[in-house]
Amino acid sequence: MKTKTKKTEIAFDAAALVARVEGFAAGHAPARERTVTRPPPVKAMPAKAIRALRIQLGCTQMEFAALLNVPKVTAISWENGTRKPSGAALRLLAVAKHHPEALQAA
Repeated sequence: MKTKTKKTEIAFDAAALVARVEGFAAGHAPARERTVTRPPPVKAMPAKAIRALRIQLGCTQMEFAALLNVPKVTAISWENGTRKPSGAALRLLAVAKHHPEALQAA
């Protein structure tokens, strides 16, 4: 079975880029500053805390998994301590803990 590949072209104006770089180097064009503040890393959440959060939210395991958009098996394994949430899941659990209304409104 043949699949069609779609080729997308990106417009690139080299002259405009060179002009901007030269203007910046000569001091004519100011650099755009952006300051980004990163939130502190989220601490690991023990299994008992995850279960307590689910109970605080008044959810069944199935409802809790649906709120977090994870499989039911994953939410249960977090509660049992067989698996540990990481990355985005930890951040989402922290939001659910501190601002439960945001999770239910989404």
